[in-house]
Amino acid sequence: MRAWAKRIDLPLGIALVLLTVCVIGREWLPGSFVGEASPWLALACLVLLVPSATVTGIAFVVVGLVLTAILATNGPDFVAVVTEGLALAAFIGAFFAALNTLRSAAQTSPAIHRCGAYLAHQPPGRRYGVLTLGGAAFSLVLNYGSIALLGSLATASAAEEKDPVIRPLRQRRMLVAVQRAFLAVLPWSPLSFAGAVTASLVPGSTYVGVLLPCIGTGVLIAGTGWALDTIFKPRVAVRRPVERVGGPRDLKPLVILLVLMGTLILSLHFEFGVRVVGVVLLLVPLVSLGWLVIQGGPASLGPRVRTYVGRELPGLRSELVLLMMAGYIGKVGAALLVPLAARSGLDLGLVPGWVLLAGIVWLIPLTGMIGMNPILAASLLVPLMPAAGDDYSPTALFVATTAGWAISGATSPFTATTQLIGSFAQIPAARVGLVWNGAYAIVTGVLVTAWVIFIDVAW
Repeated sequence: MRAWAKRIDLPLGIALVLLTVCVIGREWLPGSFVGEASPWLALACLVLLVPSATVTGIAFVVVGLVLTAILATNGPDFVAVVTEGLALAAFIGAFFAALNTLRSAAQTSPAIHRCGAYLAHQPPGRRYGVLTLGGAAFSLVLNYGSIALLGSLATASAAEEKDPVIRPLRQRRMLVAVQRAFLAVLPWSPLSFAGAVTASLVPGSTYVGVLLPCIGTGVLIAGTGWALDTIFKPRVAVRRPVERVGGPRDLKPLVILLVLMGTLILSLHFEFGVRVVGVVLLLVPLVSLGWLVIQGGPASLGPRVRTYVGRELPGLRSELVLLMMAGYIGKVGAALLVPLAARSGLDLGLVPGWVLLAGIVWLIPLTGMIGMNPILAASLLVPLMPAAGDDYSPTALFVATTAGWAISGATSPFTATTQLIGSFAQIPAARVGLVWNGAYAIVTGVLVTAWVIFIDVAW
């Protein structure tokens, strides 16, 4: 099976690139043939992905097939729902492929590694705060790659500590700072799955309209982590000086990249009226190509692209299966659940809007504890909500969904964030979620719930 999977690496990589092109066409040229082909190209990609999928991936595929069969026998809009589900899977796969071009370019950038090393070698008094701010900046560029890069640098930095008592404490504080910095970016980053998927689930929401409230969520997520670390950080009798690596000037390339990306994304969005996620799909690969040329010259571009398409992108097949199938299952499952809830007499319209919003904040992380991907949880829960109106606003629902998504990333042992942090600390992901982040998640959940209710009332 492994040999067969290797033989289809290049066809799979090409298919994912074509899928990205089709989804870009769907965003920039609605109704075009290229855009309308994306759901069926997503199906072709899934067919290529399934034979080498993990056990969890196969389970997701089986669940998707079962739900599709049930829908075929009970749903009058079978073809339309399946097409919508495949369209969401296509968008998720294309978004993932596009974002990883930036991560691929960043991983070979000496400037980015110098920047990360500078952040990881900060003195104890400001280590958590600097890692939080720097980690948020890295997360905007690298997405999950920020945890992989900064997590490895933080682990190496902590290993330099000679005191066996201080060493694990230092490692824990640095790793949770990196993780929570990433989570603070999820609600508002135009390059995050939380915002991209939620935008497709909440009618009437726009990125510009939700940006400030979601930044407020991010501030609460990051600020709560910093406050708890400051209050409860271990007190040691003797502090050894930390070897400094680099200086503030090493942050310059990252700042320039962020300013460039932010300016271009917003400029193209306002100029052409394309959704921010559509701009990201087109812009990120182009910026990544330019970055590769800067790193190695025009002659290096061809080999790097071939490596990405033929090896790096197919190497992410396990994540792609889970993410794409989570989107599909959410769409099909919601199409089955909504009429079922109506027939059962369940009328969420009778529930106060603030209770529904609070429920979204807490249900997404709670379902994450039993293995439900945030994409799947949001895709199932949000369609069950009554239409936004007098009881709550689309903005409040967007803020609630992305906030719950972020908290799930802190607690669920099945998410990539906790698994990555657990692998660096060499402890189970469940310990990261429940012990390292348990109290943090409860405090943050209470604060962001109050924030969501405030947004609904005052925004």
